[in-house]
Amino acid sequence: MEIKVYQIIKMRAVIQRVLKASVTIEYQFHSEIKSGLLVFLGIENEDNEEDIKWLSGKITQMRIFNDENGLMNLSLDDVDGDILLVSQFTLHASTKKGNRPSFIHAAKPILAIPLYEKMIEQIQTDLGKPIQTGVFGADMKIELLNDGPITIIIDSKNKQ
Repeated sequence: MEIKVYQIIKMRAVIQRVLKASVTIEYQFHSEIKSGLLVFLGIENEDNEEDIKWLSGKITQMRIFNDENGLMNLSLDDVDGDILLVSQFTLHASTKKGNRPSFIHAAKPILAIPLYEKMIEQIQTDLGKPIQTGVFGADMKIELLNDGPITIIIDSKNKQ
């Protein structure tokens, strides 16, 4: 008897502390932030509003900015930082078979776009101010200056 193990992945975010970040689309400037967080967001087929609320809370409250002693004790709100949120379906790439990644678990646009828009709204609510974004499905050029470097990956299924 063969036992198959499937990895359950939910909404995934790659969070980078940055001194600045920007999005360019078709050689045209789209958005930018100064000090804050660049967040790449991958939406999976099973994601829902509960994932959005939990992940937004983690992102906006995460204490990864240095205090006066150089310790990561401050949140985005404490440093008046900004967020640049960029959708990125490739965060759900499966490389189990062959050399060409499969994106079968990444949500299709009909599901992902409304969830991405709800994530934007939730982060703005939790942060108490507007955020900057990319454009869903666009071929974006992202420029960033990572601070630290600090890069954290969060998966809403593994709430650790």
